[in-house]
Amino acid sequence: MIFNQTRIPGCFLIEPEPRRDDRGFFARTFCPDEFAATGIAFAPVQTNLSRNDKALTLRGMHFQDPPFAEAKLVQVARGAIYDVVVDLRPESPAFRHWIGAELSADNLNQLYIPEGCAHGFLTLIAGTDVLYGMGRKYVPGHARGYRYDDPAFAIDWPNAPAAISPADLAWPAFA
Repeated sequence: MIFNQTRIPGCFLIEPEPRRDDRGFFARTFCPDEFAATGIAFAPVQTNLSRNDKALTLRGMHFQDPPFAEAKLVQVARGAIYDVVVDLRPESPAFRHWIGAELSADNLNQLYIPEGCAHGFLTLIAGTDVLYGMGRKYVPGHARGYRYDDPAFAIDWPNAPAAISPADLAWPAFA
């Protein structure tokens, strides 16, 4: 795996290195030793699947309050997304900055999101399945979020969402 540090400290775009032959390919998507060698202490304790029937479905911007903050390893099993991370750590040099990356079943890329960051995505293809490896189990009552279109972040989404939940529309502004 190739670990590419983003401008958000501790957030990595990870490129698996598939071994291809006439049957297809085989690729490692998680290895605790390789993560540790990059300085990432991550041990998934829960795996989640998000099925998205429509293109331009937006989910986000989500996080959990400390001490229940979650690190995530996000990958696409089917389809494609524009994945976004916003750094919410006041002590970070990237505080309130965001990064975006296209993750797809074709490019195999993953995004490692450290604790203290909000996460969201926009599906680019109908029938997109997103897998999340979680560093901490979900704790009810501690889920939080901010609006996907919050001017405090000025995220440049590639398209306007066509489907978004009432709950995601109800998140407050950061300010």
